[in-house]
Amino acid sequence: MGAVMSWAASVFAGKKATVLMLGLDAAGKTTLLAKLSLNETPATVPTVGFNVETVAFAGVTMHLWDVGGQRRLRGLWRHYYDGADAILFVIDSNDAGRLGEVRGELVRLLREPALARASLLLLCNKQDLPGRLPPAEIARRLGVYDVVDEDALGRYLAGRRWYVQGCCAFTGQGLFEGLDWLCQHLPEAT
Repeated sequence: MGAVMSWAASVFAGKKATVLMLGLDAAGKTTLLAKLSLNETPATVPTVGFNVETVAFAGVTMHLWDVGGQRRLRGLWRHYYDGADAILFVIDSNDAGRLGEVRGELVRLLREPALARASLLLLCNKQDLPGRLPPAEIARRLGVYDVVDEDALGRYLAGRRWYVQGCCAFTGQGLFEGLDWLCQHLPEAT
């Protein structure tokens, strides 16, 4: 009887996923997490360490790990890699001066063997601000289509499920479209 109940629970429970929410400091990761989990956008402070929330969306129960993005904390990201099904990388669309730093962190992440199966959603946040870059321009500047240069992001995206989506953490605009893509492109269980 217990085996039947376990089977029934697994059939109706839907898919589960571990999602790392990463990005540079002040990109809006914690605000996005609050919007997803509480449908609120409270005032936040820089994350020192991590926040974790469980969010159900499109039949997928996601355990979202929001890990601090300050330079001194990025070395700790590796402690969260094992078992990650997806990376939700948040980019500040209003801070073009840091896109080189974003590209460097993405290349470092995508070189990690523990993340080889992880889908990648690049969320270009703060699309509501007047000085923001559109997602297509951010993708171009990051080099997502460049597979020639040694440090080109495109070299590390080949063969990986990835997507670029503009969003606004405060309004939720674009956020659910990105999550919908993510839920449809999670790696198969091994």
